[in-house]
Amino acid sequence: MKNYLYYLGVLFLCASTLTVNAQDADFSNKEIKIYTTSKDTDLRLSITGTAQFKEATQPLETEISLFINPKKTFQNILGIGGAITDASAEIFAGLPKEQQQHLLDAYYDSEKGIGYSLLRTTIHSSDFSKESYTYVEEGDADLNTFSIAHDQQYRIPMIKRATQTAGGKLTLYVSPWSPPAFMKTNGSMLKGGKLKPEFRQNWANYYAKFIKAYEAEGMPIWGLTIQNEPMATQTWESCIYSAEEERDFLKDYLGPTLEKEGLGAKNIVVWDHNRDLMVNRSNVIFEDPEASKYAWGTGFHWYETWTGAEPLYENVNRVHEAFPDKKLMFTEGCIEKFDASRYQYWPNGERYGEQMIHDFNNGTVAWTDWNILLDQNGGPNHVGNFCFAPIHADTTTGELIYTPSYYYIGHFSKFIKQQAKRLSSAVSRSVLMSTSFENIDGSYVTVVMNKTDENLSYSLYIQGAETTLEIPAHSIQSLVY
Repeated sequence: MKNYLYYLGVLFLCASTLTVNAQDADFSNKEIKIYTTSKDTDLRLSITGTAQFKEATQPLETEISLFINPKKTFQNILGIGGAITDASAEIFAGLPKEQQQHLLDAYYDSEKGIGYSLLRTTIHSSDFSKESYTYVEEGDADLNTFSIAHDQQYRIPMIKRATQTAGGKLTLYVSPWSPPAFMKTNGSMLKGGKLKPEFRQNWANYYAKFIKAYEAEGMPIWGLTIQNEPMATQTWESCIYSAEEERDFLKDYLGPTLEKEGLGAKNIVVWDHNRDLMVNRSNVIFEDPEASKYAWGTGFHWYETWTGAEPLYENVNRVHEAFPDKKLMFTEGCIEKFDASRYQYWPNGERYGEQMIHDFNNGTVAWTDWNILLDQNGGPNHVGNFCFAPIHADTTTGELIYTPSYYYIGHFSKFIKQQAKRLSSAVSRSVLMSTSFENIDGSYVTVVMNKTDENLSYSLYIQGAETTLEIPAHSIQSLVY
C-alpha cells in the first residue's frame, strides 16, 4: 500500500510539473511588430503596425488560421546568406566608396540591412568569373606553385569587409566548380569531364591547401562542398561524379586528407545540386559508414525545374526522414535569364519566399543565395550565363538597384538569427504559406506569405492566445513578438 501511495504521489508531482511548464510561456502580454513588403506599394520591410494577443477562441473552418506550437521544436538555424563570387567582388571594387558601404550595410548589418550570417565562395573560378583560372600552373600535380594571389585583388578584401560589417564573424564555406584541366578526363575545366583517378589524391590536397591559405588570411572556413553540381555538364566549369564516385572520393581521399592535414573538423557537404536526385545521392553516401562519418550533410539547389518539373520540396524532407542525424543546406539558387526590364518583376521575389518557407519547414538549417551583386548586364560571366542577383549595380552610374528578391530574403535573414529553433506551425488554408522560429533571446518570428491577388485576414494562434491580422495581396510579412 505504501508503494502504491508513493508512486501515486510521484505521478501527481510529474503531472503538476507538466501543467506548470505548459503555462510558462505567456503570450497574452506580447506585442507583435509587423514588417511588410508588398507589391504595388512603397512597403519594403516596413513596419506596418503592431498587434496584441488576446485569449484564444475555437477557430472556425470559415476562417484562415495559422497555428504555432512553441513546445514542438525542430532544427537550429546555422545561417542565411549569399555568395561572394569573382563577379560580385570585381563589381564591388569598382563602386564609389559610399556605395560600397551601402551594399555591405544592406546585406551584413542587421539594423541597417538584412543581417546575412552565411557566406559561400568558390575554389578558383566559376562561370561568374571573367575567365577560367586555378591556383597552380598547368600540370603542377604536386601543387608547388599553389597561390591564392588572384583572390587577394578583389574577392578576399570584399569577404573581409563583409565579415567586419557583420560584426566580425560570418559562417564561410567554399565550393569548387572544376579541378584544373590537367586533372580531368576531357582536358578542360569546362563542359563536364571527370576527375582522373590518378589525380584524386592531388585534388584532395588542393582543398586542404586552399583552406589553409584562406585561414592564413584570417578567414576561418566552416566547411566545404565536394563539387558544385556534380551531375551537370555545363558550358562553364563543371565536373561529373556519379553517386558512387563522390562517395569513394570522400571516404578514400578527401575525408582522410583533411584529417591528416589537421582539418578534420571542417564540415563536408555532399551533392550540392538539385532536389531531384538528392535522395539517391544521400542514400548512396550516407549508407556507407566509412563515407558517412566524414559527411556533415546534404547541400541542394532549386534548378530541378529546368526539366519541366515542379519544385520537389518533398525530397528535402525525404532525406531528413531517412537521415535525421545529417543536416540539410540550401547551397544555391538564383533567377536565371537576366532581363533588365524585369528588375522589379514581383514573382522573382515570391519564388524566394516560397522556396525558403518550404525548405525550412522540411528541415533545412542553412539557406544560401547565389551572387550577392551583379552588374546591369547580369554578369560578368565568361560564358554568357547572365542571371539576376538581389542587388544589381549600374557600373556606368554607380547606382544600386534593389530587386524584390532582396526584400523577400530579408524577411527571413533580418529576423531569424543563428541558432534559432524552428517551431511547429501550420496554416488552415493554402492561400497562405508560413514558417516560425524562436530566437535564442526568447523572441519569436513568424513569416507569412500571400501569393494571391486578394488582401487576406487571418488569425494567429499560439499557446492559448490569438490575434487577427491583415496581409495585402502579393505580400510577405515578418511578425516579431
